[in-house]
Amino acid sequence: MISNDLSFFPPKLIARLEGRSSLKTLEPFLFAEEGYPVYGDVVEFHGAEGTGKTEMLYHLIARCILPKSRGGLEVSVLFIDTDFHFDMLRLITLLEYRLSCRGTEATMKRYLERFLLINCHSSSQLLISLYSLEGMFLSHPSLSLLIVDSMSAFYWIDRANGGENLSLQEANLKRCVQVLQKLIREHHLVLFATTQSLMQKSPNFGESSEKTECDAGSDYRPFLCKPWRQLVTHRIFFSRHPHPDGTQGFLMTSCHLQNNCVAKRPFCITEQGIQF
Repeated sequence: MISNDLSFFPPKLIARLEGRSSLKTLEPFLFAEEGYPVYGDVVEFHGAEGTGKTEMLYHLIARCILPKSRGGLEVSVLFIDTDFHFDMLRLITLLEYRLSCRGTEATMKRYLERFLLINCHSSSQLLISLYSLEGMFLSHPSLSLLIVDSMSAFYWIDRANGGENLSLQEANLKRCVQVLQKLIREHHLVLFATTQSLMQKSPNFGESSEKTECDAGSDYRPFLCKPWRQLVTHRIFFSRHPHPDGTQGFLMTSCHLQNNCVAKRPFCITEQGIQF
């Protein structure tokens, strides 16, 4: 019989297990089915540059770090920036709009304390950074969301450094995936990560065993290592989708990879952020 007495567990472990808040209401429009994301989910944002992936990340960060009284979740976010696209001023602008400009500098600073940023210049530095996160997650029980923008930033550099040896080309990324998997499992996290559309679909792609219903009609061709593809639970394709009046719009195709459930949702990007 399993005892409900937790007194024999280390206090830090209890805080870690009890402190993570649910992210199921993070943004329902992102997912093909209700009730996601749940802890352990790995959500990949895939698309060409300029299709709204990073802007969607700002939307999610703001939703997380704002207080519940302002429509937020009051959870902390760790953002790992490998593309150097992150714009703190843009995030602050979105927060100000959501606060209707009523937030003081002190309150804004308090909300931003829930946001942690790490910059990485190479896949080796990304790997070292991931190894160092154990203590951070133990000391921040409200840290529920991990974001990597992007997982494909060092793809070409690693290919060049690895020469003709595929194992050497993928070595750092495979290790990163192993550490991410361990962090997600042990600390009850949700991971969002972006990947660029670096590869065009080959003519015989339809014959590939990797093709799924989620990939139908898209330009998606897997290029990152197999352990990464196996880790992903949801893949969301981002693309441009001009409106009939000629203004720029965007489209998300959300795929649950375990049951091939698919949903398409248009959105636009305004000064105030993402609008569905």
